[in-house]
Amino acid sequence: MLYYRIVTSRVRASDLSGTGAWLVGGRWNPVGTHALYASENPALAMLEVLVHADVRDLPDLLYLAYIEVSDAAPIRSIPMDELPADWRKPDHLGLKQMGKEWLSDPDFIGFLAPSAVLPVQRNLILHPGHVRFLRHVKLVDVREIRPDARLFS
Repeated sequence: MLYYRIVTSRVRASDLSGTGAWLVGGRWNPVGTHALYASENPALAMLEVLVHADVRDLPDLLYLAYIEVSDAAPIRSIPMDELPADWRKPDHLGLKQMGKEWLSDPDFIGFLAPSAVLPVQRNLILHPGHVRFLRHVKLVDVREIRPDARLFS
């Protein structure tokens, strides 16, 4: 299955290490926990970029990474009813801890969770350091994209 990331540089598009999330944390991981975030489709990946950035600072050239995850990959699916009622709240400390625990589970290389931006869609959060990560995950393409300028106004 393909998943997608949109980032601001070609170098970051090719980096599957989860270092960015390790440095700054994310909805599903605290600072100091490696995580690689991807989305079910490119449109959700763009929404995730726009919601987290000052659009005035985004370059007009972005990079769309295509990440292939094998169908045999051990991925946990997180249903909405397992999440706290206020899970969409920014910087929810409980989610960071839950995500850290899920990422440290040796039985799974990652988990699918609803997007806080658009809960009917899901994001994939992967543990790049998992012993089976390289067996199941690979970068298959990086493409330059120039989003419609109206998104940045």
